[in-house]
Amino acid sequence: MVLAVGTVAQAATAAYFLGLSAVTPALRDYFGLGLAAVGTLIGAISVGLVLTLIAWGGAADRFGERGVMSVGLVGAAAALAGTAFVHTPLAAGALLVLAGASGASVNAASGRAVLTWFPSGRRGMAMAVRQTSVPVGAALAAAALPAIATAGGIPAVFLTLAATCLLAAAAVAIWVREPPGRPARGTRPATGVMTVLADRRLLRLSLAGLLLVVPQFLGSVFLVEVLHEGAGLPLGLSSGLLALTQVLGALGRLGNGFWSDRVSSRLGPLRVVAVAAAVGFALSAALEPGPAPVLAAVLVPAAAVAISWNGLVFTAAGELAPPDRAATAMAVSNTANYVAAAVAPPLGGLVAEVAGWPAMLGMGAVAALGAFAALIRLAEPVAGRSAGT
Repeated sequence: MVLAVGTVAQAATAAYFLGLSAVTPALRDYFGLGLAAVGTLIGAISVGLVLTLIAWGGAADRFGERGVMSVGLVGAAAALAGTAFVHTPLAAGALLVLAGASGASVNAASGRAVLTWFPSGRRGMAMAVRQTSVPVGAALAAAALPAIATAGGIPAVFLTLAATCLLAAAAVAIWVREPPGRPARGTRPATGVMTVLADRRLLRLSLAGLLLVVPQFLGSVFLVEVLHEGAGLPLGLSSGLLALTQVLGALGRLGNGFWSDRVSSRLGPLRVVAVAAAVGFALSAALEPGPAPVLAAVLVPAAAVAISWNGLVFTAAGELAPPDRAATAMAVSNTANYVAAAVAPPLGGLVAEVAGWPAMLGMGAVAALGAFAALIRLAEPVAGRSAGT
């Protein structure tokens, strides 16, 4: 039940973290924005998230997942509902920063809930299920929000997202509980936050995650452009291949979680994924320009592999953490991911404009290879460790 509710809560926040891009034309018309400005407006959510992730992780370690997620989801609902009643992009941006800052509570706390309730031998698969909520929530929002915008306008979009967060908050408040034997809520963790921030193993793992975000977002953001503009595939087919990539990536997250449980290792599968992504993007760079079917046959699996790794890093971060600091450690890792997610698309677009699509794809390969280098000789998390033990 805790896994199911945590997954739903994460999907509710993913719906506005990632789903708002589906109504970009409606946002532009409503607020009178250009392309760069609407990108900045949507990016305001990530700004709030990056600024507060570590603080929410510390709060979850001290006060538990239930209160942290409930408060954060209610705050996100309030900010999103407020956005429905403003008419200036500056006010909307400020409220979306608050929505991102509030929703970051779920990113930090729902992963800790999985660590505390599931033993090591089942934790990888459980975390993978939780991680699939992100592409699933984004996909559901992308399917539903355009129709809602057409029927009720942008205010209806934000009110719908707010209602979704409120429902998720109610589910968290009703069903999420601390497992038996946990310290009383409000107990200060024995390990300080700075100790977590100074952990070299966690920093190396976070660096690997940051670098793996580069091929993940280059593949997701530019796959349609590469296949349509670069290779000449029809736009509809290119978009369909992007959807296939997301589905394969979500399945890959589940497969990697199951694999990591079977071999009792998070970092071993993660190293294989990093090498596979590097090889796939390098081959794609060599094939572009080239026969479009061949390029698609290589790039789609490579981009899917580049989506599949998140649960491995997230689980390993929690298992590397000192006692009672799992949420803080996972928040540190997630902060690195979101920083890379903000930087990779504009940097990749610039590289493509200056040097072409092969150079951009090569950038993804180099980043994945760098992630593998960061993981070499990194010690595996202690088997059987869970948050607070």
